[in-house]
Amino acid sequence: MGIGPYVILTLKVAVIAVTLLFLVSLVALWRGNYRLHGRINIAFFTLTAAALLGLEVLVRLIDPEVFDYFDAETRVVLRVHLCFSLPAAGAMAAMLYTGLTGRREIHLYLAGVFTVLWIGTFITGVFFLPHTP
Repeated sequence: MGIGPYVILTLKVAVIAVTLLFLVSLVALWRGNYRLHGRINIAFFTLTAAALLGLEVLVRLIDPEVFDYFDAETRVVLRVHLCFSLPAAGAMAAMLYTGLTGRREIHLYLAGVFTVLWIGTFITGVFFLPHTP
């Protein structure tokens, strides 16, 4: 057995952990603590970007066959997951920029888009991608 299932399991744990950060960030926002909201979101962005970069290095450079054990159905699930997670990463970066630069209207719009994309990322990544071979 290769490392693929362990990579998926690690990514599931990471998605759950940063989702908890996201929820804590929303609680800080709800309580009016915008500074804490921003700091948590910087941590959220940093951790998510590090996980994405690490996964890309692993899949593109270290072990391109890491997910070769996926069957056709699992490959479809992965594509659906990527349809949520890749746009979410872009929205997250734009949202961080607009939040840090005080562009409130576009930030709120992006927050809505990001939330929908993140829910899709969470559901498809945690519940549908298999972490067993």
